[in-house]
Amino acid sequence: MDSNIDRHINDLTVRYPQISACREQLRTAYFMLEQLYSEGGLLLVCGNGGSASDSEHIVGELMKEFKLKREVYKDQADAMKRIDSELGTILAEHLQGALPAITLTGHSSLTTAFMNDCKPELVFAQQVNGYGKKDDILLAISTSGNSRNVLFAAVAAKSKGMKVIGLTGRRDSRLAQLSDVCIQVPETETYKIQELHLPVYHCLCMMLEEHFFGKT
Repeated sequence: MDSNIDRHINDLTVRYPQISACREQLRTAYFMLEQLYSEGGLLLVCGNGGSASDSEHIVGELMKEFKLKREVYKDQADAMKRIDSELGTILAEHLQGALPAITLTGHSSLTTAFMNDCKPELVFAQQVNGYGKKDDILLAISTSGNSRNVLFAAVAAKSKGMKVIGLTGRRDSRLAQLSDVCIQVPETETYKIQELHLPVYHCLCMMLEEHFFGKT
């Protein structure tokens, strides 16, 4: 399996040579996520602005087909057909396998109510407190690594026994200190950092999809 991981990371660094500096961080993050999903865990993702869009993008790649066909597992397909032959057959033919992930940047009723009634900077932390459980993972995205609502979420995650993967820029930051692993792409300007974040998380999503849904 390690050879497949190296193949993906090598392809990534050929296309984006700067990301070579993040090779070991990327490997560590991947194996954390592989273990998470092997044990039936949940990934929570958060960020602000462009990183909020990245949060939603990541969840989209994990929760449905990305590059590979993801048929539901045979036991589930058979169970759906037993429950209802007509509806179960349609589900079995069209439902896709998923890697459970939730972005904390949506849920407008919850977030606006919390921000109005409580302390707005804790809006991600509140959702971590509600969704997260021991050994789940928070993927915390911040180009500066110092976004306070993201930092509060990281502290809340650690307090629940969750792991934290940071995705930041080059500079050292409080998020890097709080993370179990922090992928620090080698740029310092916000838009340049974001330009490298996308291929990093695409690579992670491809490797996870291949592991869990690739043909053996």
